[in-house]
Amino acid sequence: MDVTMSYETQNLWTWWLAVYLYTGGLGAATLAVTFLTDMYLKPHRNLVIWGAGAGVVLLAIGSMMLFGHLLHHLAAIHILNPLVFFKKPDAWIAWGTQFIIWMMVWGVLYALPYARETPFLKRLPLIGKVLEWGLVIKICEAVTRFRKFVGWLAVINGVGVTVYTGLLLQSFPAVALWANPGVPLLFTVSAFSTAMAFLLLIMYTVIKDAEDTRIRLLYERIDLVLISAELVILFSFYFYLKRGSESAMRSWELLFTDFGWLIGFIGFGLIVPFFLELRGVVKGWTSHVPIITASVLVLMGGYLLRHYFMYAGIYAYPW
Repeated sequence: MDVTMSYETQNLWTWWLAVYLYTGGLGAATLAVTFLTDMYLKPHRNLVIWGAGAGVVLLAIGSMMLFGHLLHHLAAIHILNPLVFFKKPDAWIAWGTQFIIWMMVWGVLYALPYARETPFLKRLPLIGKVLEWGLVIKICEAVTRFRKFVGWLAVINGVGVTVYTGLLLQSFPAVALWANPGVPLLFTVSAFSTAMAFLLLIMYTVIKDAEDTRIRLLYERIDLVLISAELVILFSFYFYLKRGSESAMRSWELLFTDFGWLIGFIGFGLIVPFFLELRGVVKGWTSHVPIITASVLVLMGGYLLRHYFMYAGIYAYPW
């Protein structure tokens, strides 16, 4: 018996899920990179305050986007239940929710001792009073004593969030573009690339510490490697989709004939910042404008990747 297949563009997971995946991956990777820098390169109070604060806010925004689109909001209680992992170990949203929650908890705890040393935060009416509570002081003392332990708990959960954003999409076998082993790798690489760009933007526009030259140069070099890896993965996606199933070929047609994807994402989101950062690494900067521009373009490209991945998802079903 012959089975006729239909192919349609999915229209349920659109821009709102792209925002969730983008802010989740960016926030988690920003926290992880910030804490690794503080633990192993240089104790950096300002970087931790800005990186941790922005990372937690990004994670919260992404989580609210997902929660707001739930049909039954009370159903969120089920994914907070640890027993769900034994009943359904491939429930990626449950895994992701746990990673995000613990990432935010350990992230706030790691930054708390630095927050108590920051004059601006101590002057704020409500936050200043909270930072002087006896319990908060004891927590700060414990975190300072076990700083690297708390930091690594945050880093592990951060990596878990970045990988989960890709695993969530990969768990849909009907969409060939998403059901690809390369998706978690692509989203993880993209998350850390955008985190590098975001932290470079903060360090060049807000912190502006002349002693951070070594850290900034390291971030630029790492981002060059990450952008290169992203281009290689996309190259493999090109052939995977073009020579794959009918669903994959339809996604290929949507992506690689769209100027937004080709010029907006690949061109200005990856290739242009790659050459800008390469020039800075090889010859150095006489102005901060090029690296700031490159950072903004990488951040823009990170969102466009997820945006187009949502809209190019073609699913197949028999009838």
